[in-house]
Amino acid sequence: MKAISYAQYGGPEVLELTEMPEPRVGPDSVLVKVRAAAVNPVDWKCREGHLDQILSPVFPVVPGWDVSGVVVRPGAAAPEFAAGDEVIGYVREDFLSRGTFAEYVAAPVRALARKPRSLSFEEAAGLPLVGLTAHQMLHKVLRVRRGETVLVHAAAGGVGSVAVQLAAHLGARVIGTASERNHDFVRSLGGEPVTYGDGLAERLRGLAPGGVDAVFDSVGGDALKDSATALASGGRLASITDPAVVEYGGRYWFVRPDPQDLGHLSELAERGVVSVHVSETFPLERAADAHRLNQEGRTRGKIVVTVDEGTDNG
Repeated sequence: MKAISYAQYGGPEVLELTEMPEPRVGPDSVLVKVRAAAVNPVDWKCREGHLDQILSPVFPVVPGWDVSGVVVRPGAAAPEFAAGDEVIGYVREDFLSRGTFAEYVAAPVRALARKPRSLSFEEAAGLPLVGLTAHQMLHKVLRVRRGETVLVHAAAGGVGSVAVQLAAHLGARVIGTASERNHDFVRSLGGEPVTYGDGLAERLRGLAPGGVDAVFDSVGGDALKDSATALASGGRLASITDPAVVEYGGRYWFVRPDPQDLGHLSELAERGVVSVHVSETFPLERAADAHRLNQEGRTRGKIVVTVDEGTDNG
């Protein structure tokens, strides 16, 4: 099969289109014909070695954790899915090696859910990691309730845009930081936009004089410091980016695969509660360009790599 891989840590230039053996399917996994795979900041952070202390690489590494595709063959102990089923997945292992930027991926059933029929393969590929991150932060970490005020940082980005939609669905008032050019987009998601950068703390006090009940941080640094000052009494603070959040009495969270959570997100997408904005797509052979664009950090929504349909191996 064709796959994107890298044999050493480095910049986007280490990504190569290569021929690799089709992955073996274990008893608890299914072979998925990849139709699309989303790019996330963690992908280039892994590629540059920033997660080396957490995830050991087995070179050559195929990057990518998000996927949408079609089941080709289920494993011996994987009755949940059958050949032809359309699925989405957050296919993360405890090491770096077998990712989703390939024609096929062997995905454990614990990482999969049914693809929302209302989303294209490209849109669906952008849902798992950001959706799970937003869902788990709002429900399990921040425990957002109806009527509360929630601050979501980078509200026009991949995680932020889904978090705004989910928080609004919970009945919260949502304030989202974004650049001026993305304010209308944040409004369309159900949030109240506020410009980030110098003076953020003062702008937040103007919008929420009594403070915000919960802060969903995906930026860190000064934004995290400003967020801590914007909290109401008893407010909750959590970050997916900056472990220094604990110094402000908050929690650091790293998303994990969960088939129930992913299935719930798929249902919300079916009902039109959650949408995924795909800003740009790239063919598999241009995965390095997709990484470069994602690394610039100015993307609205998701960047997705697509794989030709080809022929399934039955």
